[in-house]
Amino acid sequence: MKEITPFLWFDDNAEEAMNFYTSIFPDSTVLDVTRYGEAGPGTPGTVMSGTFRLRGQEFMALNGGPESTFTEAISFFVGCETQDEVDELWEKLSEGGEEQQCGWIKDRYGLSWQIVPTRLGELLSDPDPARSQRVMAAMLKMGKIDVVGLQRAYDQA
Repeated sequence: MKEITPFLWFDDNAEEAMNFYTSIFPDSTVLDVTRYGEAGPGTPGTVMSGTFRLRGQEFMALNGGPESTFTEAISFFVGCETQDEVDELWEKLSEGGEEQQCGWIKDRYGLSWQIVPTRLGELLSDPDPARSQRVMAAMLKMGKIDVVGLQRAYDQA
């Protein structure tokens, strides 16, 4: 069996989205773009579909029209090692989009992302329920996740 590849349905801006995403994540590239020919159904020369790779994960993109849109039921989880990485991704992905709660962003194309520092998982999995619950309470008040704020909640006596 081959790998499972996420398939993203865009209205008419798949190529723009692929270029946007590959500009944000290191080690990412557009792999292939297929354009409509004279047989249609799209305008000849416009993008029908494409493939791109973000940090080793391959994606497919389609210009499928306005019939289908993204919802928060599907999101991409991006684990970040540092606050600087969280800050950079948050800034770039939220530009023209919508900042949401608990590290979630809806980007300019309507696709949802979770920008989450690995430290959050470490703090939430602490065996002391009081500590992990303080971290959870702090996170629920955040838009962009702030590692210092999480640590402060964790360390409270």
